[in-house]
Amino acid sequence: MSGYNRTAPAHPALGTTPPRGDRRIPAPSGGPRLREVTPVPVDFIPPAKPIIGDDEREAVDRVLRSGMVAQGPEVAAFEQEFGDHFVNGRASVAVNSGTAGLHLGLLAAGVKAGDEVIVPSFTFAATGNSVALTGATPVFVDIEPETFTLDPAAVEAAITPRTRGILPVHLYGHPARMRELSAIAEKHGVALYEDAAQAHGAALDGQPVGTFGEFAMFSLYPTKNMTSGEGGMVTVATPELARMVKLLRNQGMERQYENEVVGFNARMTDIHAAIGRVQLTKVDAWTQTRRENAAFLDANLQGVVVPPVADGARHVYHQYTVRVLDDRDGFVKALKDEHQVGAGVYYPIPNHRLPSLAPYAPGLDLPVTEVAASQVVSLPVHPSLSSADLDRIVAAVGAVAKAGA
Repeated sequence: MSGYNRTAPAHPALGTTPPRGDRRIPAPSGGPRLREVTPVPVDFIPPAKPIIGDDEREAVDRVLRSGMVAQGPEVAAFEQEFGDHFVNGRASVAVNSGTAGLHLGLLAAGVKAGDEVIVPSFTFAATGNSVALTGATPVFVDIEPETFTLDPAAVEAAITPRTRGILPVHLYGHPARMRELSAIAEKHGVALYEDAAQAHGAALDGQPVGTFGEFAMFSLYPTKNMTSGEGGMVTVATPELARMVKLLRNQGMERQYENEVVGFNARMTDIHAAIGRVQLTKVDAWTQTRRENAAFLDANLQGVVVPPVADGARHVYHQYTVRVLDDRDGFVKALKDEHQVGAGVYYPIPNHRLPSLAPYAPGLDLPVTEVAASQVVSLPVHPSLSSADLDRIVAAVGAVAKAGA
């Protein structure tokens, strides 16, 4: 990789841990035997690290002992507690994945073949996939360069008579421009939905994400700010919408064998719900640590563009995403290979250029999205980081940036 110095790091935080072992070798003079120094490599800092402790294990064991492991009382309790915790008591429906939550939410909201739903291209493919799975057309538009979320001007320009709704993504844990998007949706008589997969606890002007649209989806995948092992939660604005999501997740049934609509098996198990209930008691402290870690990185990183936070936004830092203006891929490789610091690229290929979704966007040009996809790097910000880890990340980023200058 050209442009990067491959020599050993000079910063003390990037060195090796103290020697170990006590093998003796003869001194050249035949005098006292010297201890051989065996260097110990620095531990790798992962870009993300799920936290599963004894509380979660005990909760799972409790469910297994109960004999009620399918969708039962744990799921019902988790739904109530999640809604109370994150979305001001909105009805919440647990499902078996975040993608299922988006798909079922769109179906419950009436999205169907012939409709269009406006989405960002700069996101995980599940956003566009979920729209496509309803038979509707995902309409990809550009993002704002600062927050990586939907550009309201681009959204308004994309509205047509077929537009059914707008589906912003609160990417990396930063809320989208929901005030402007809400106004656009109201002006044009279209619906507003939310992909809050990465945004547990994020807010805008004090209003929690997940409370702006007809429905919102939160992911509970292991790398998210909290997890149920796997799963998702759909928060909804009306009892009617909640009932439809519940029907769709359970083969179209509210009562056994009385199938009202064609549905899916997208139920959450009590095992997963039990894990999620424990994590709910810990997520606020973890989020505070993420925000403190992000503040440290903001203040100390050099050689990269740190993520700004919009006025009134509460960022929960699912990812701490910087911009690297030159040779992003080389930068990521050097962090890992030379400094044992993991980093992720979310996302290197925009949705509108994926083979699966490109047919919905022939010839589409999204310049801000393309630049972001070539520059973004997500650095570790998770709550398992120690002070020494944060020092190492800062030193590693500075060393790699300087070497590539």
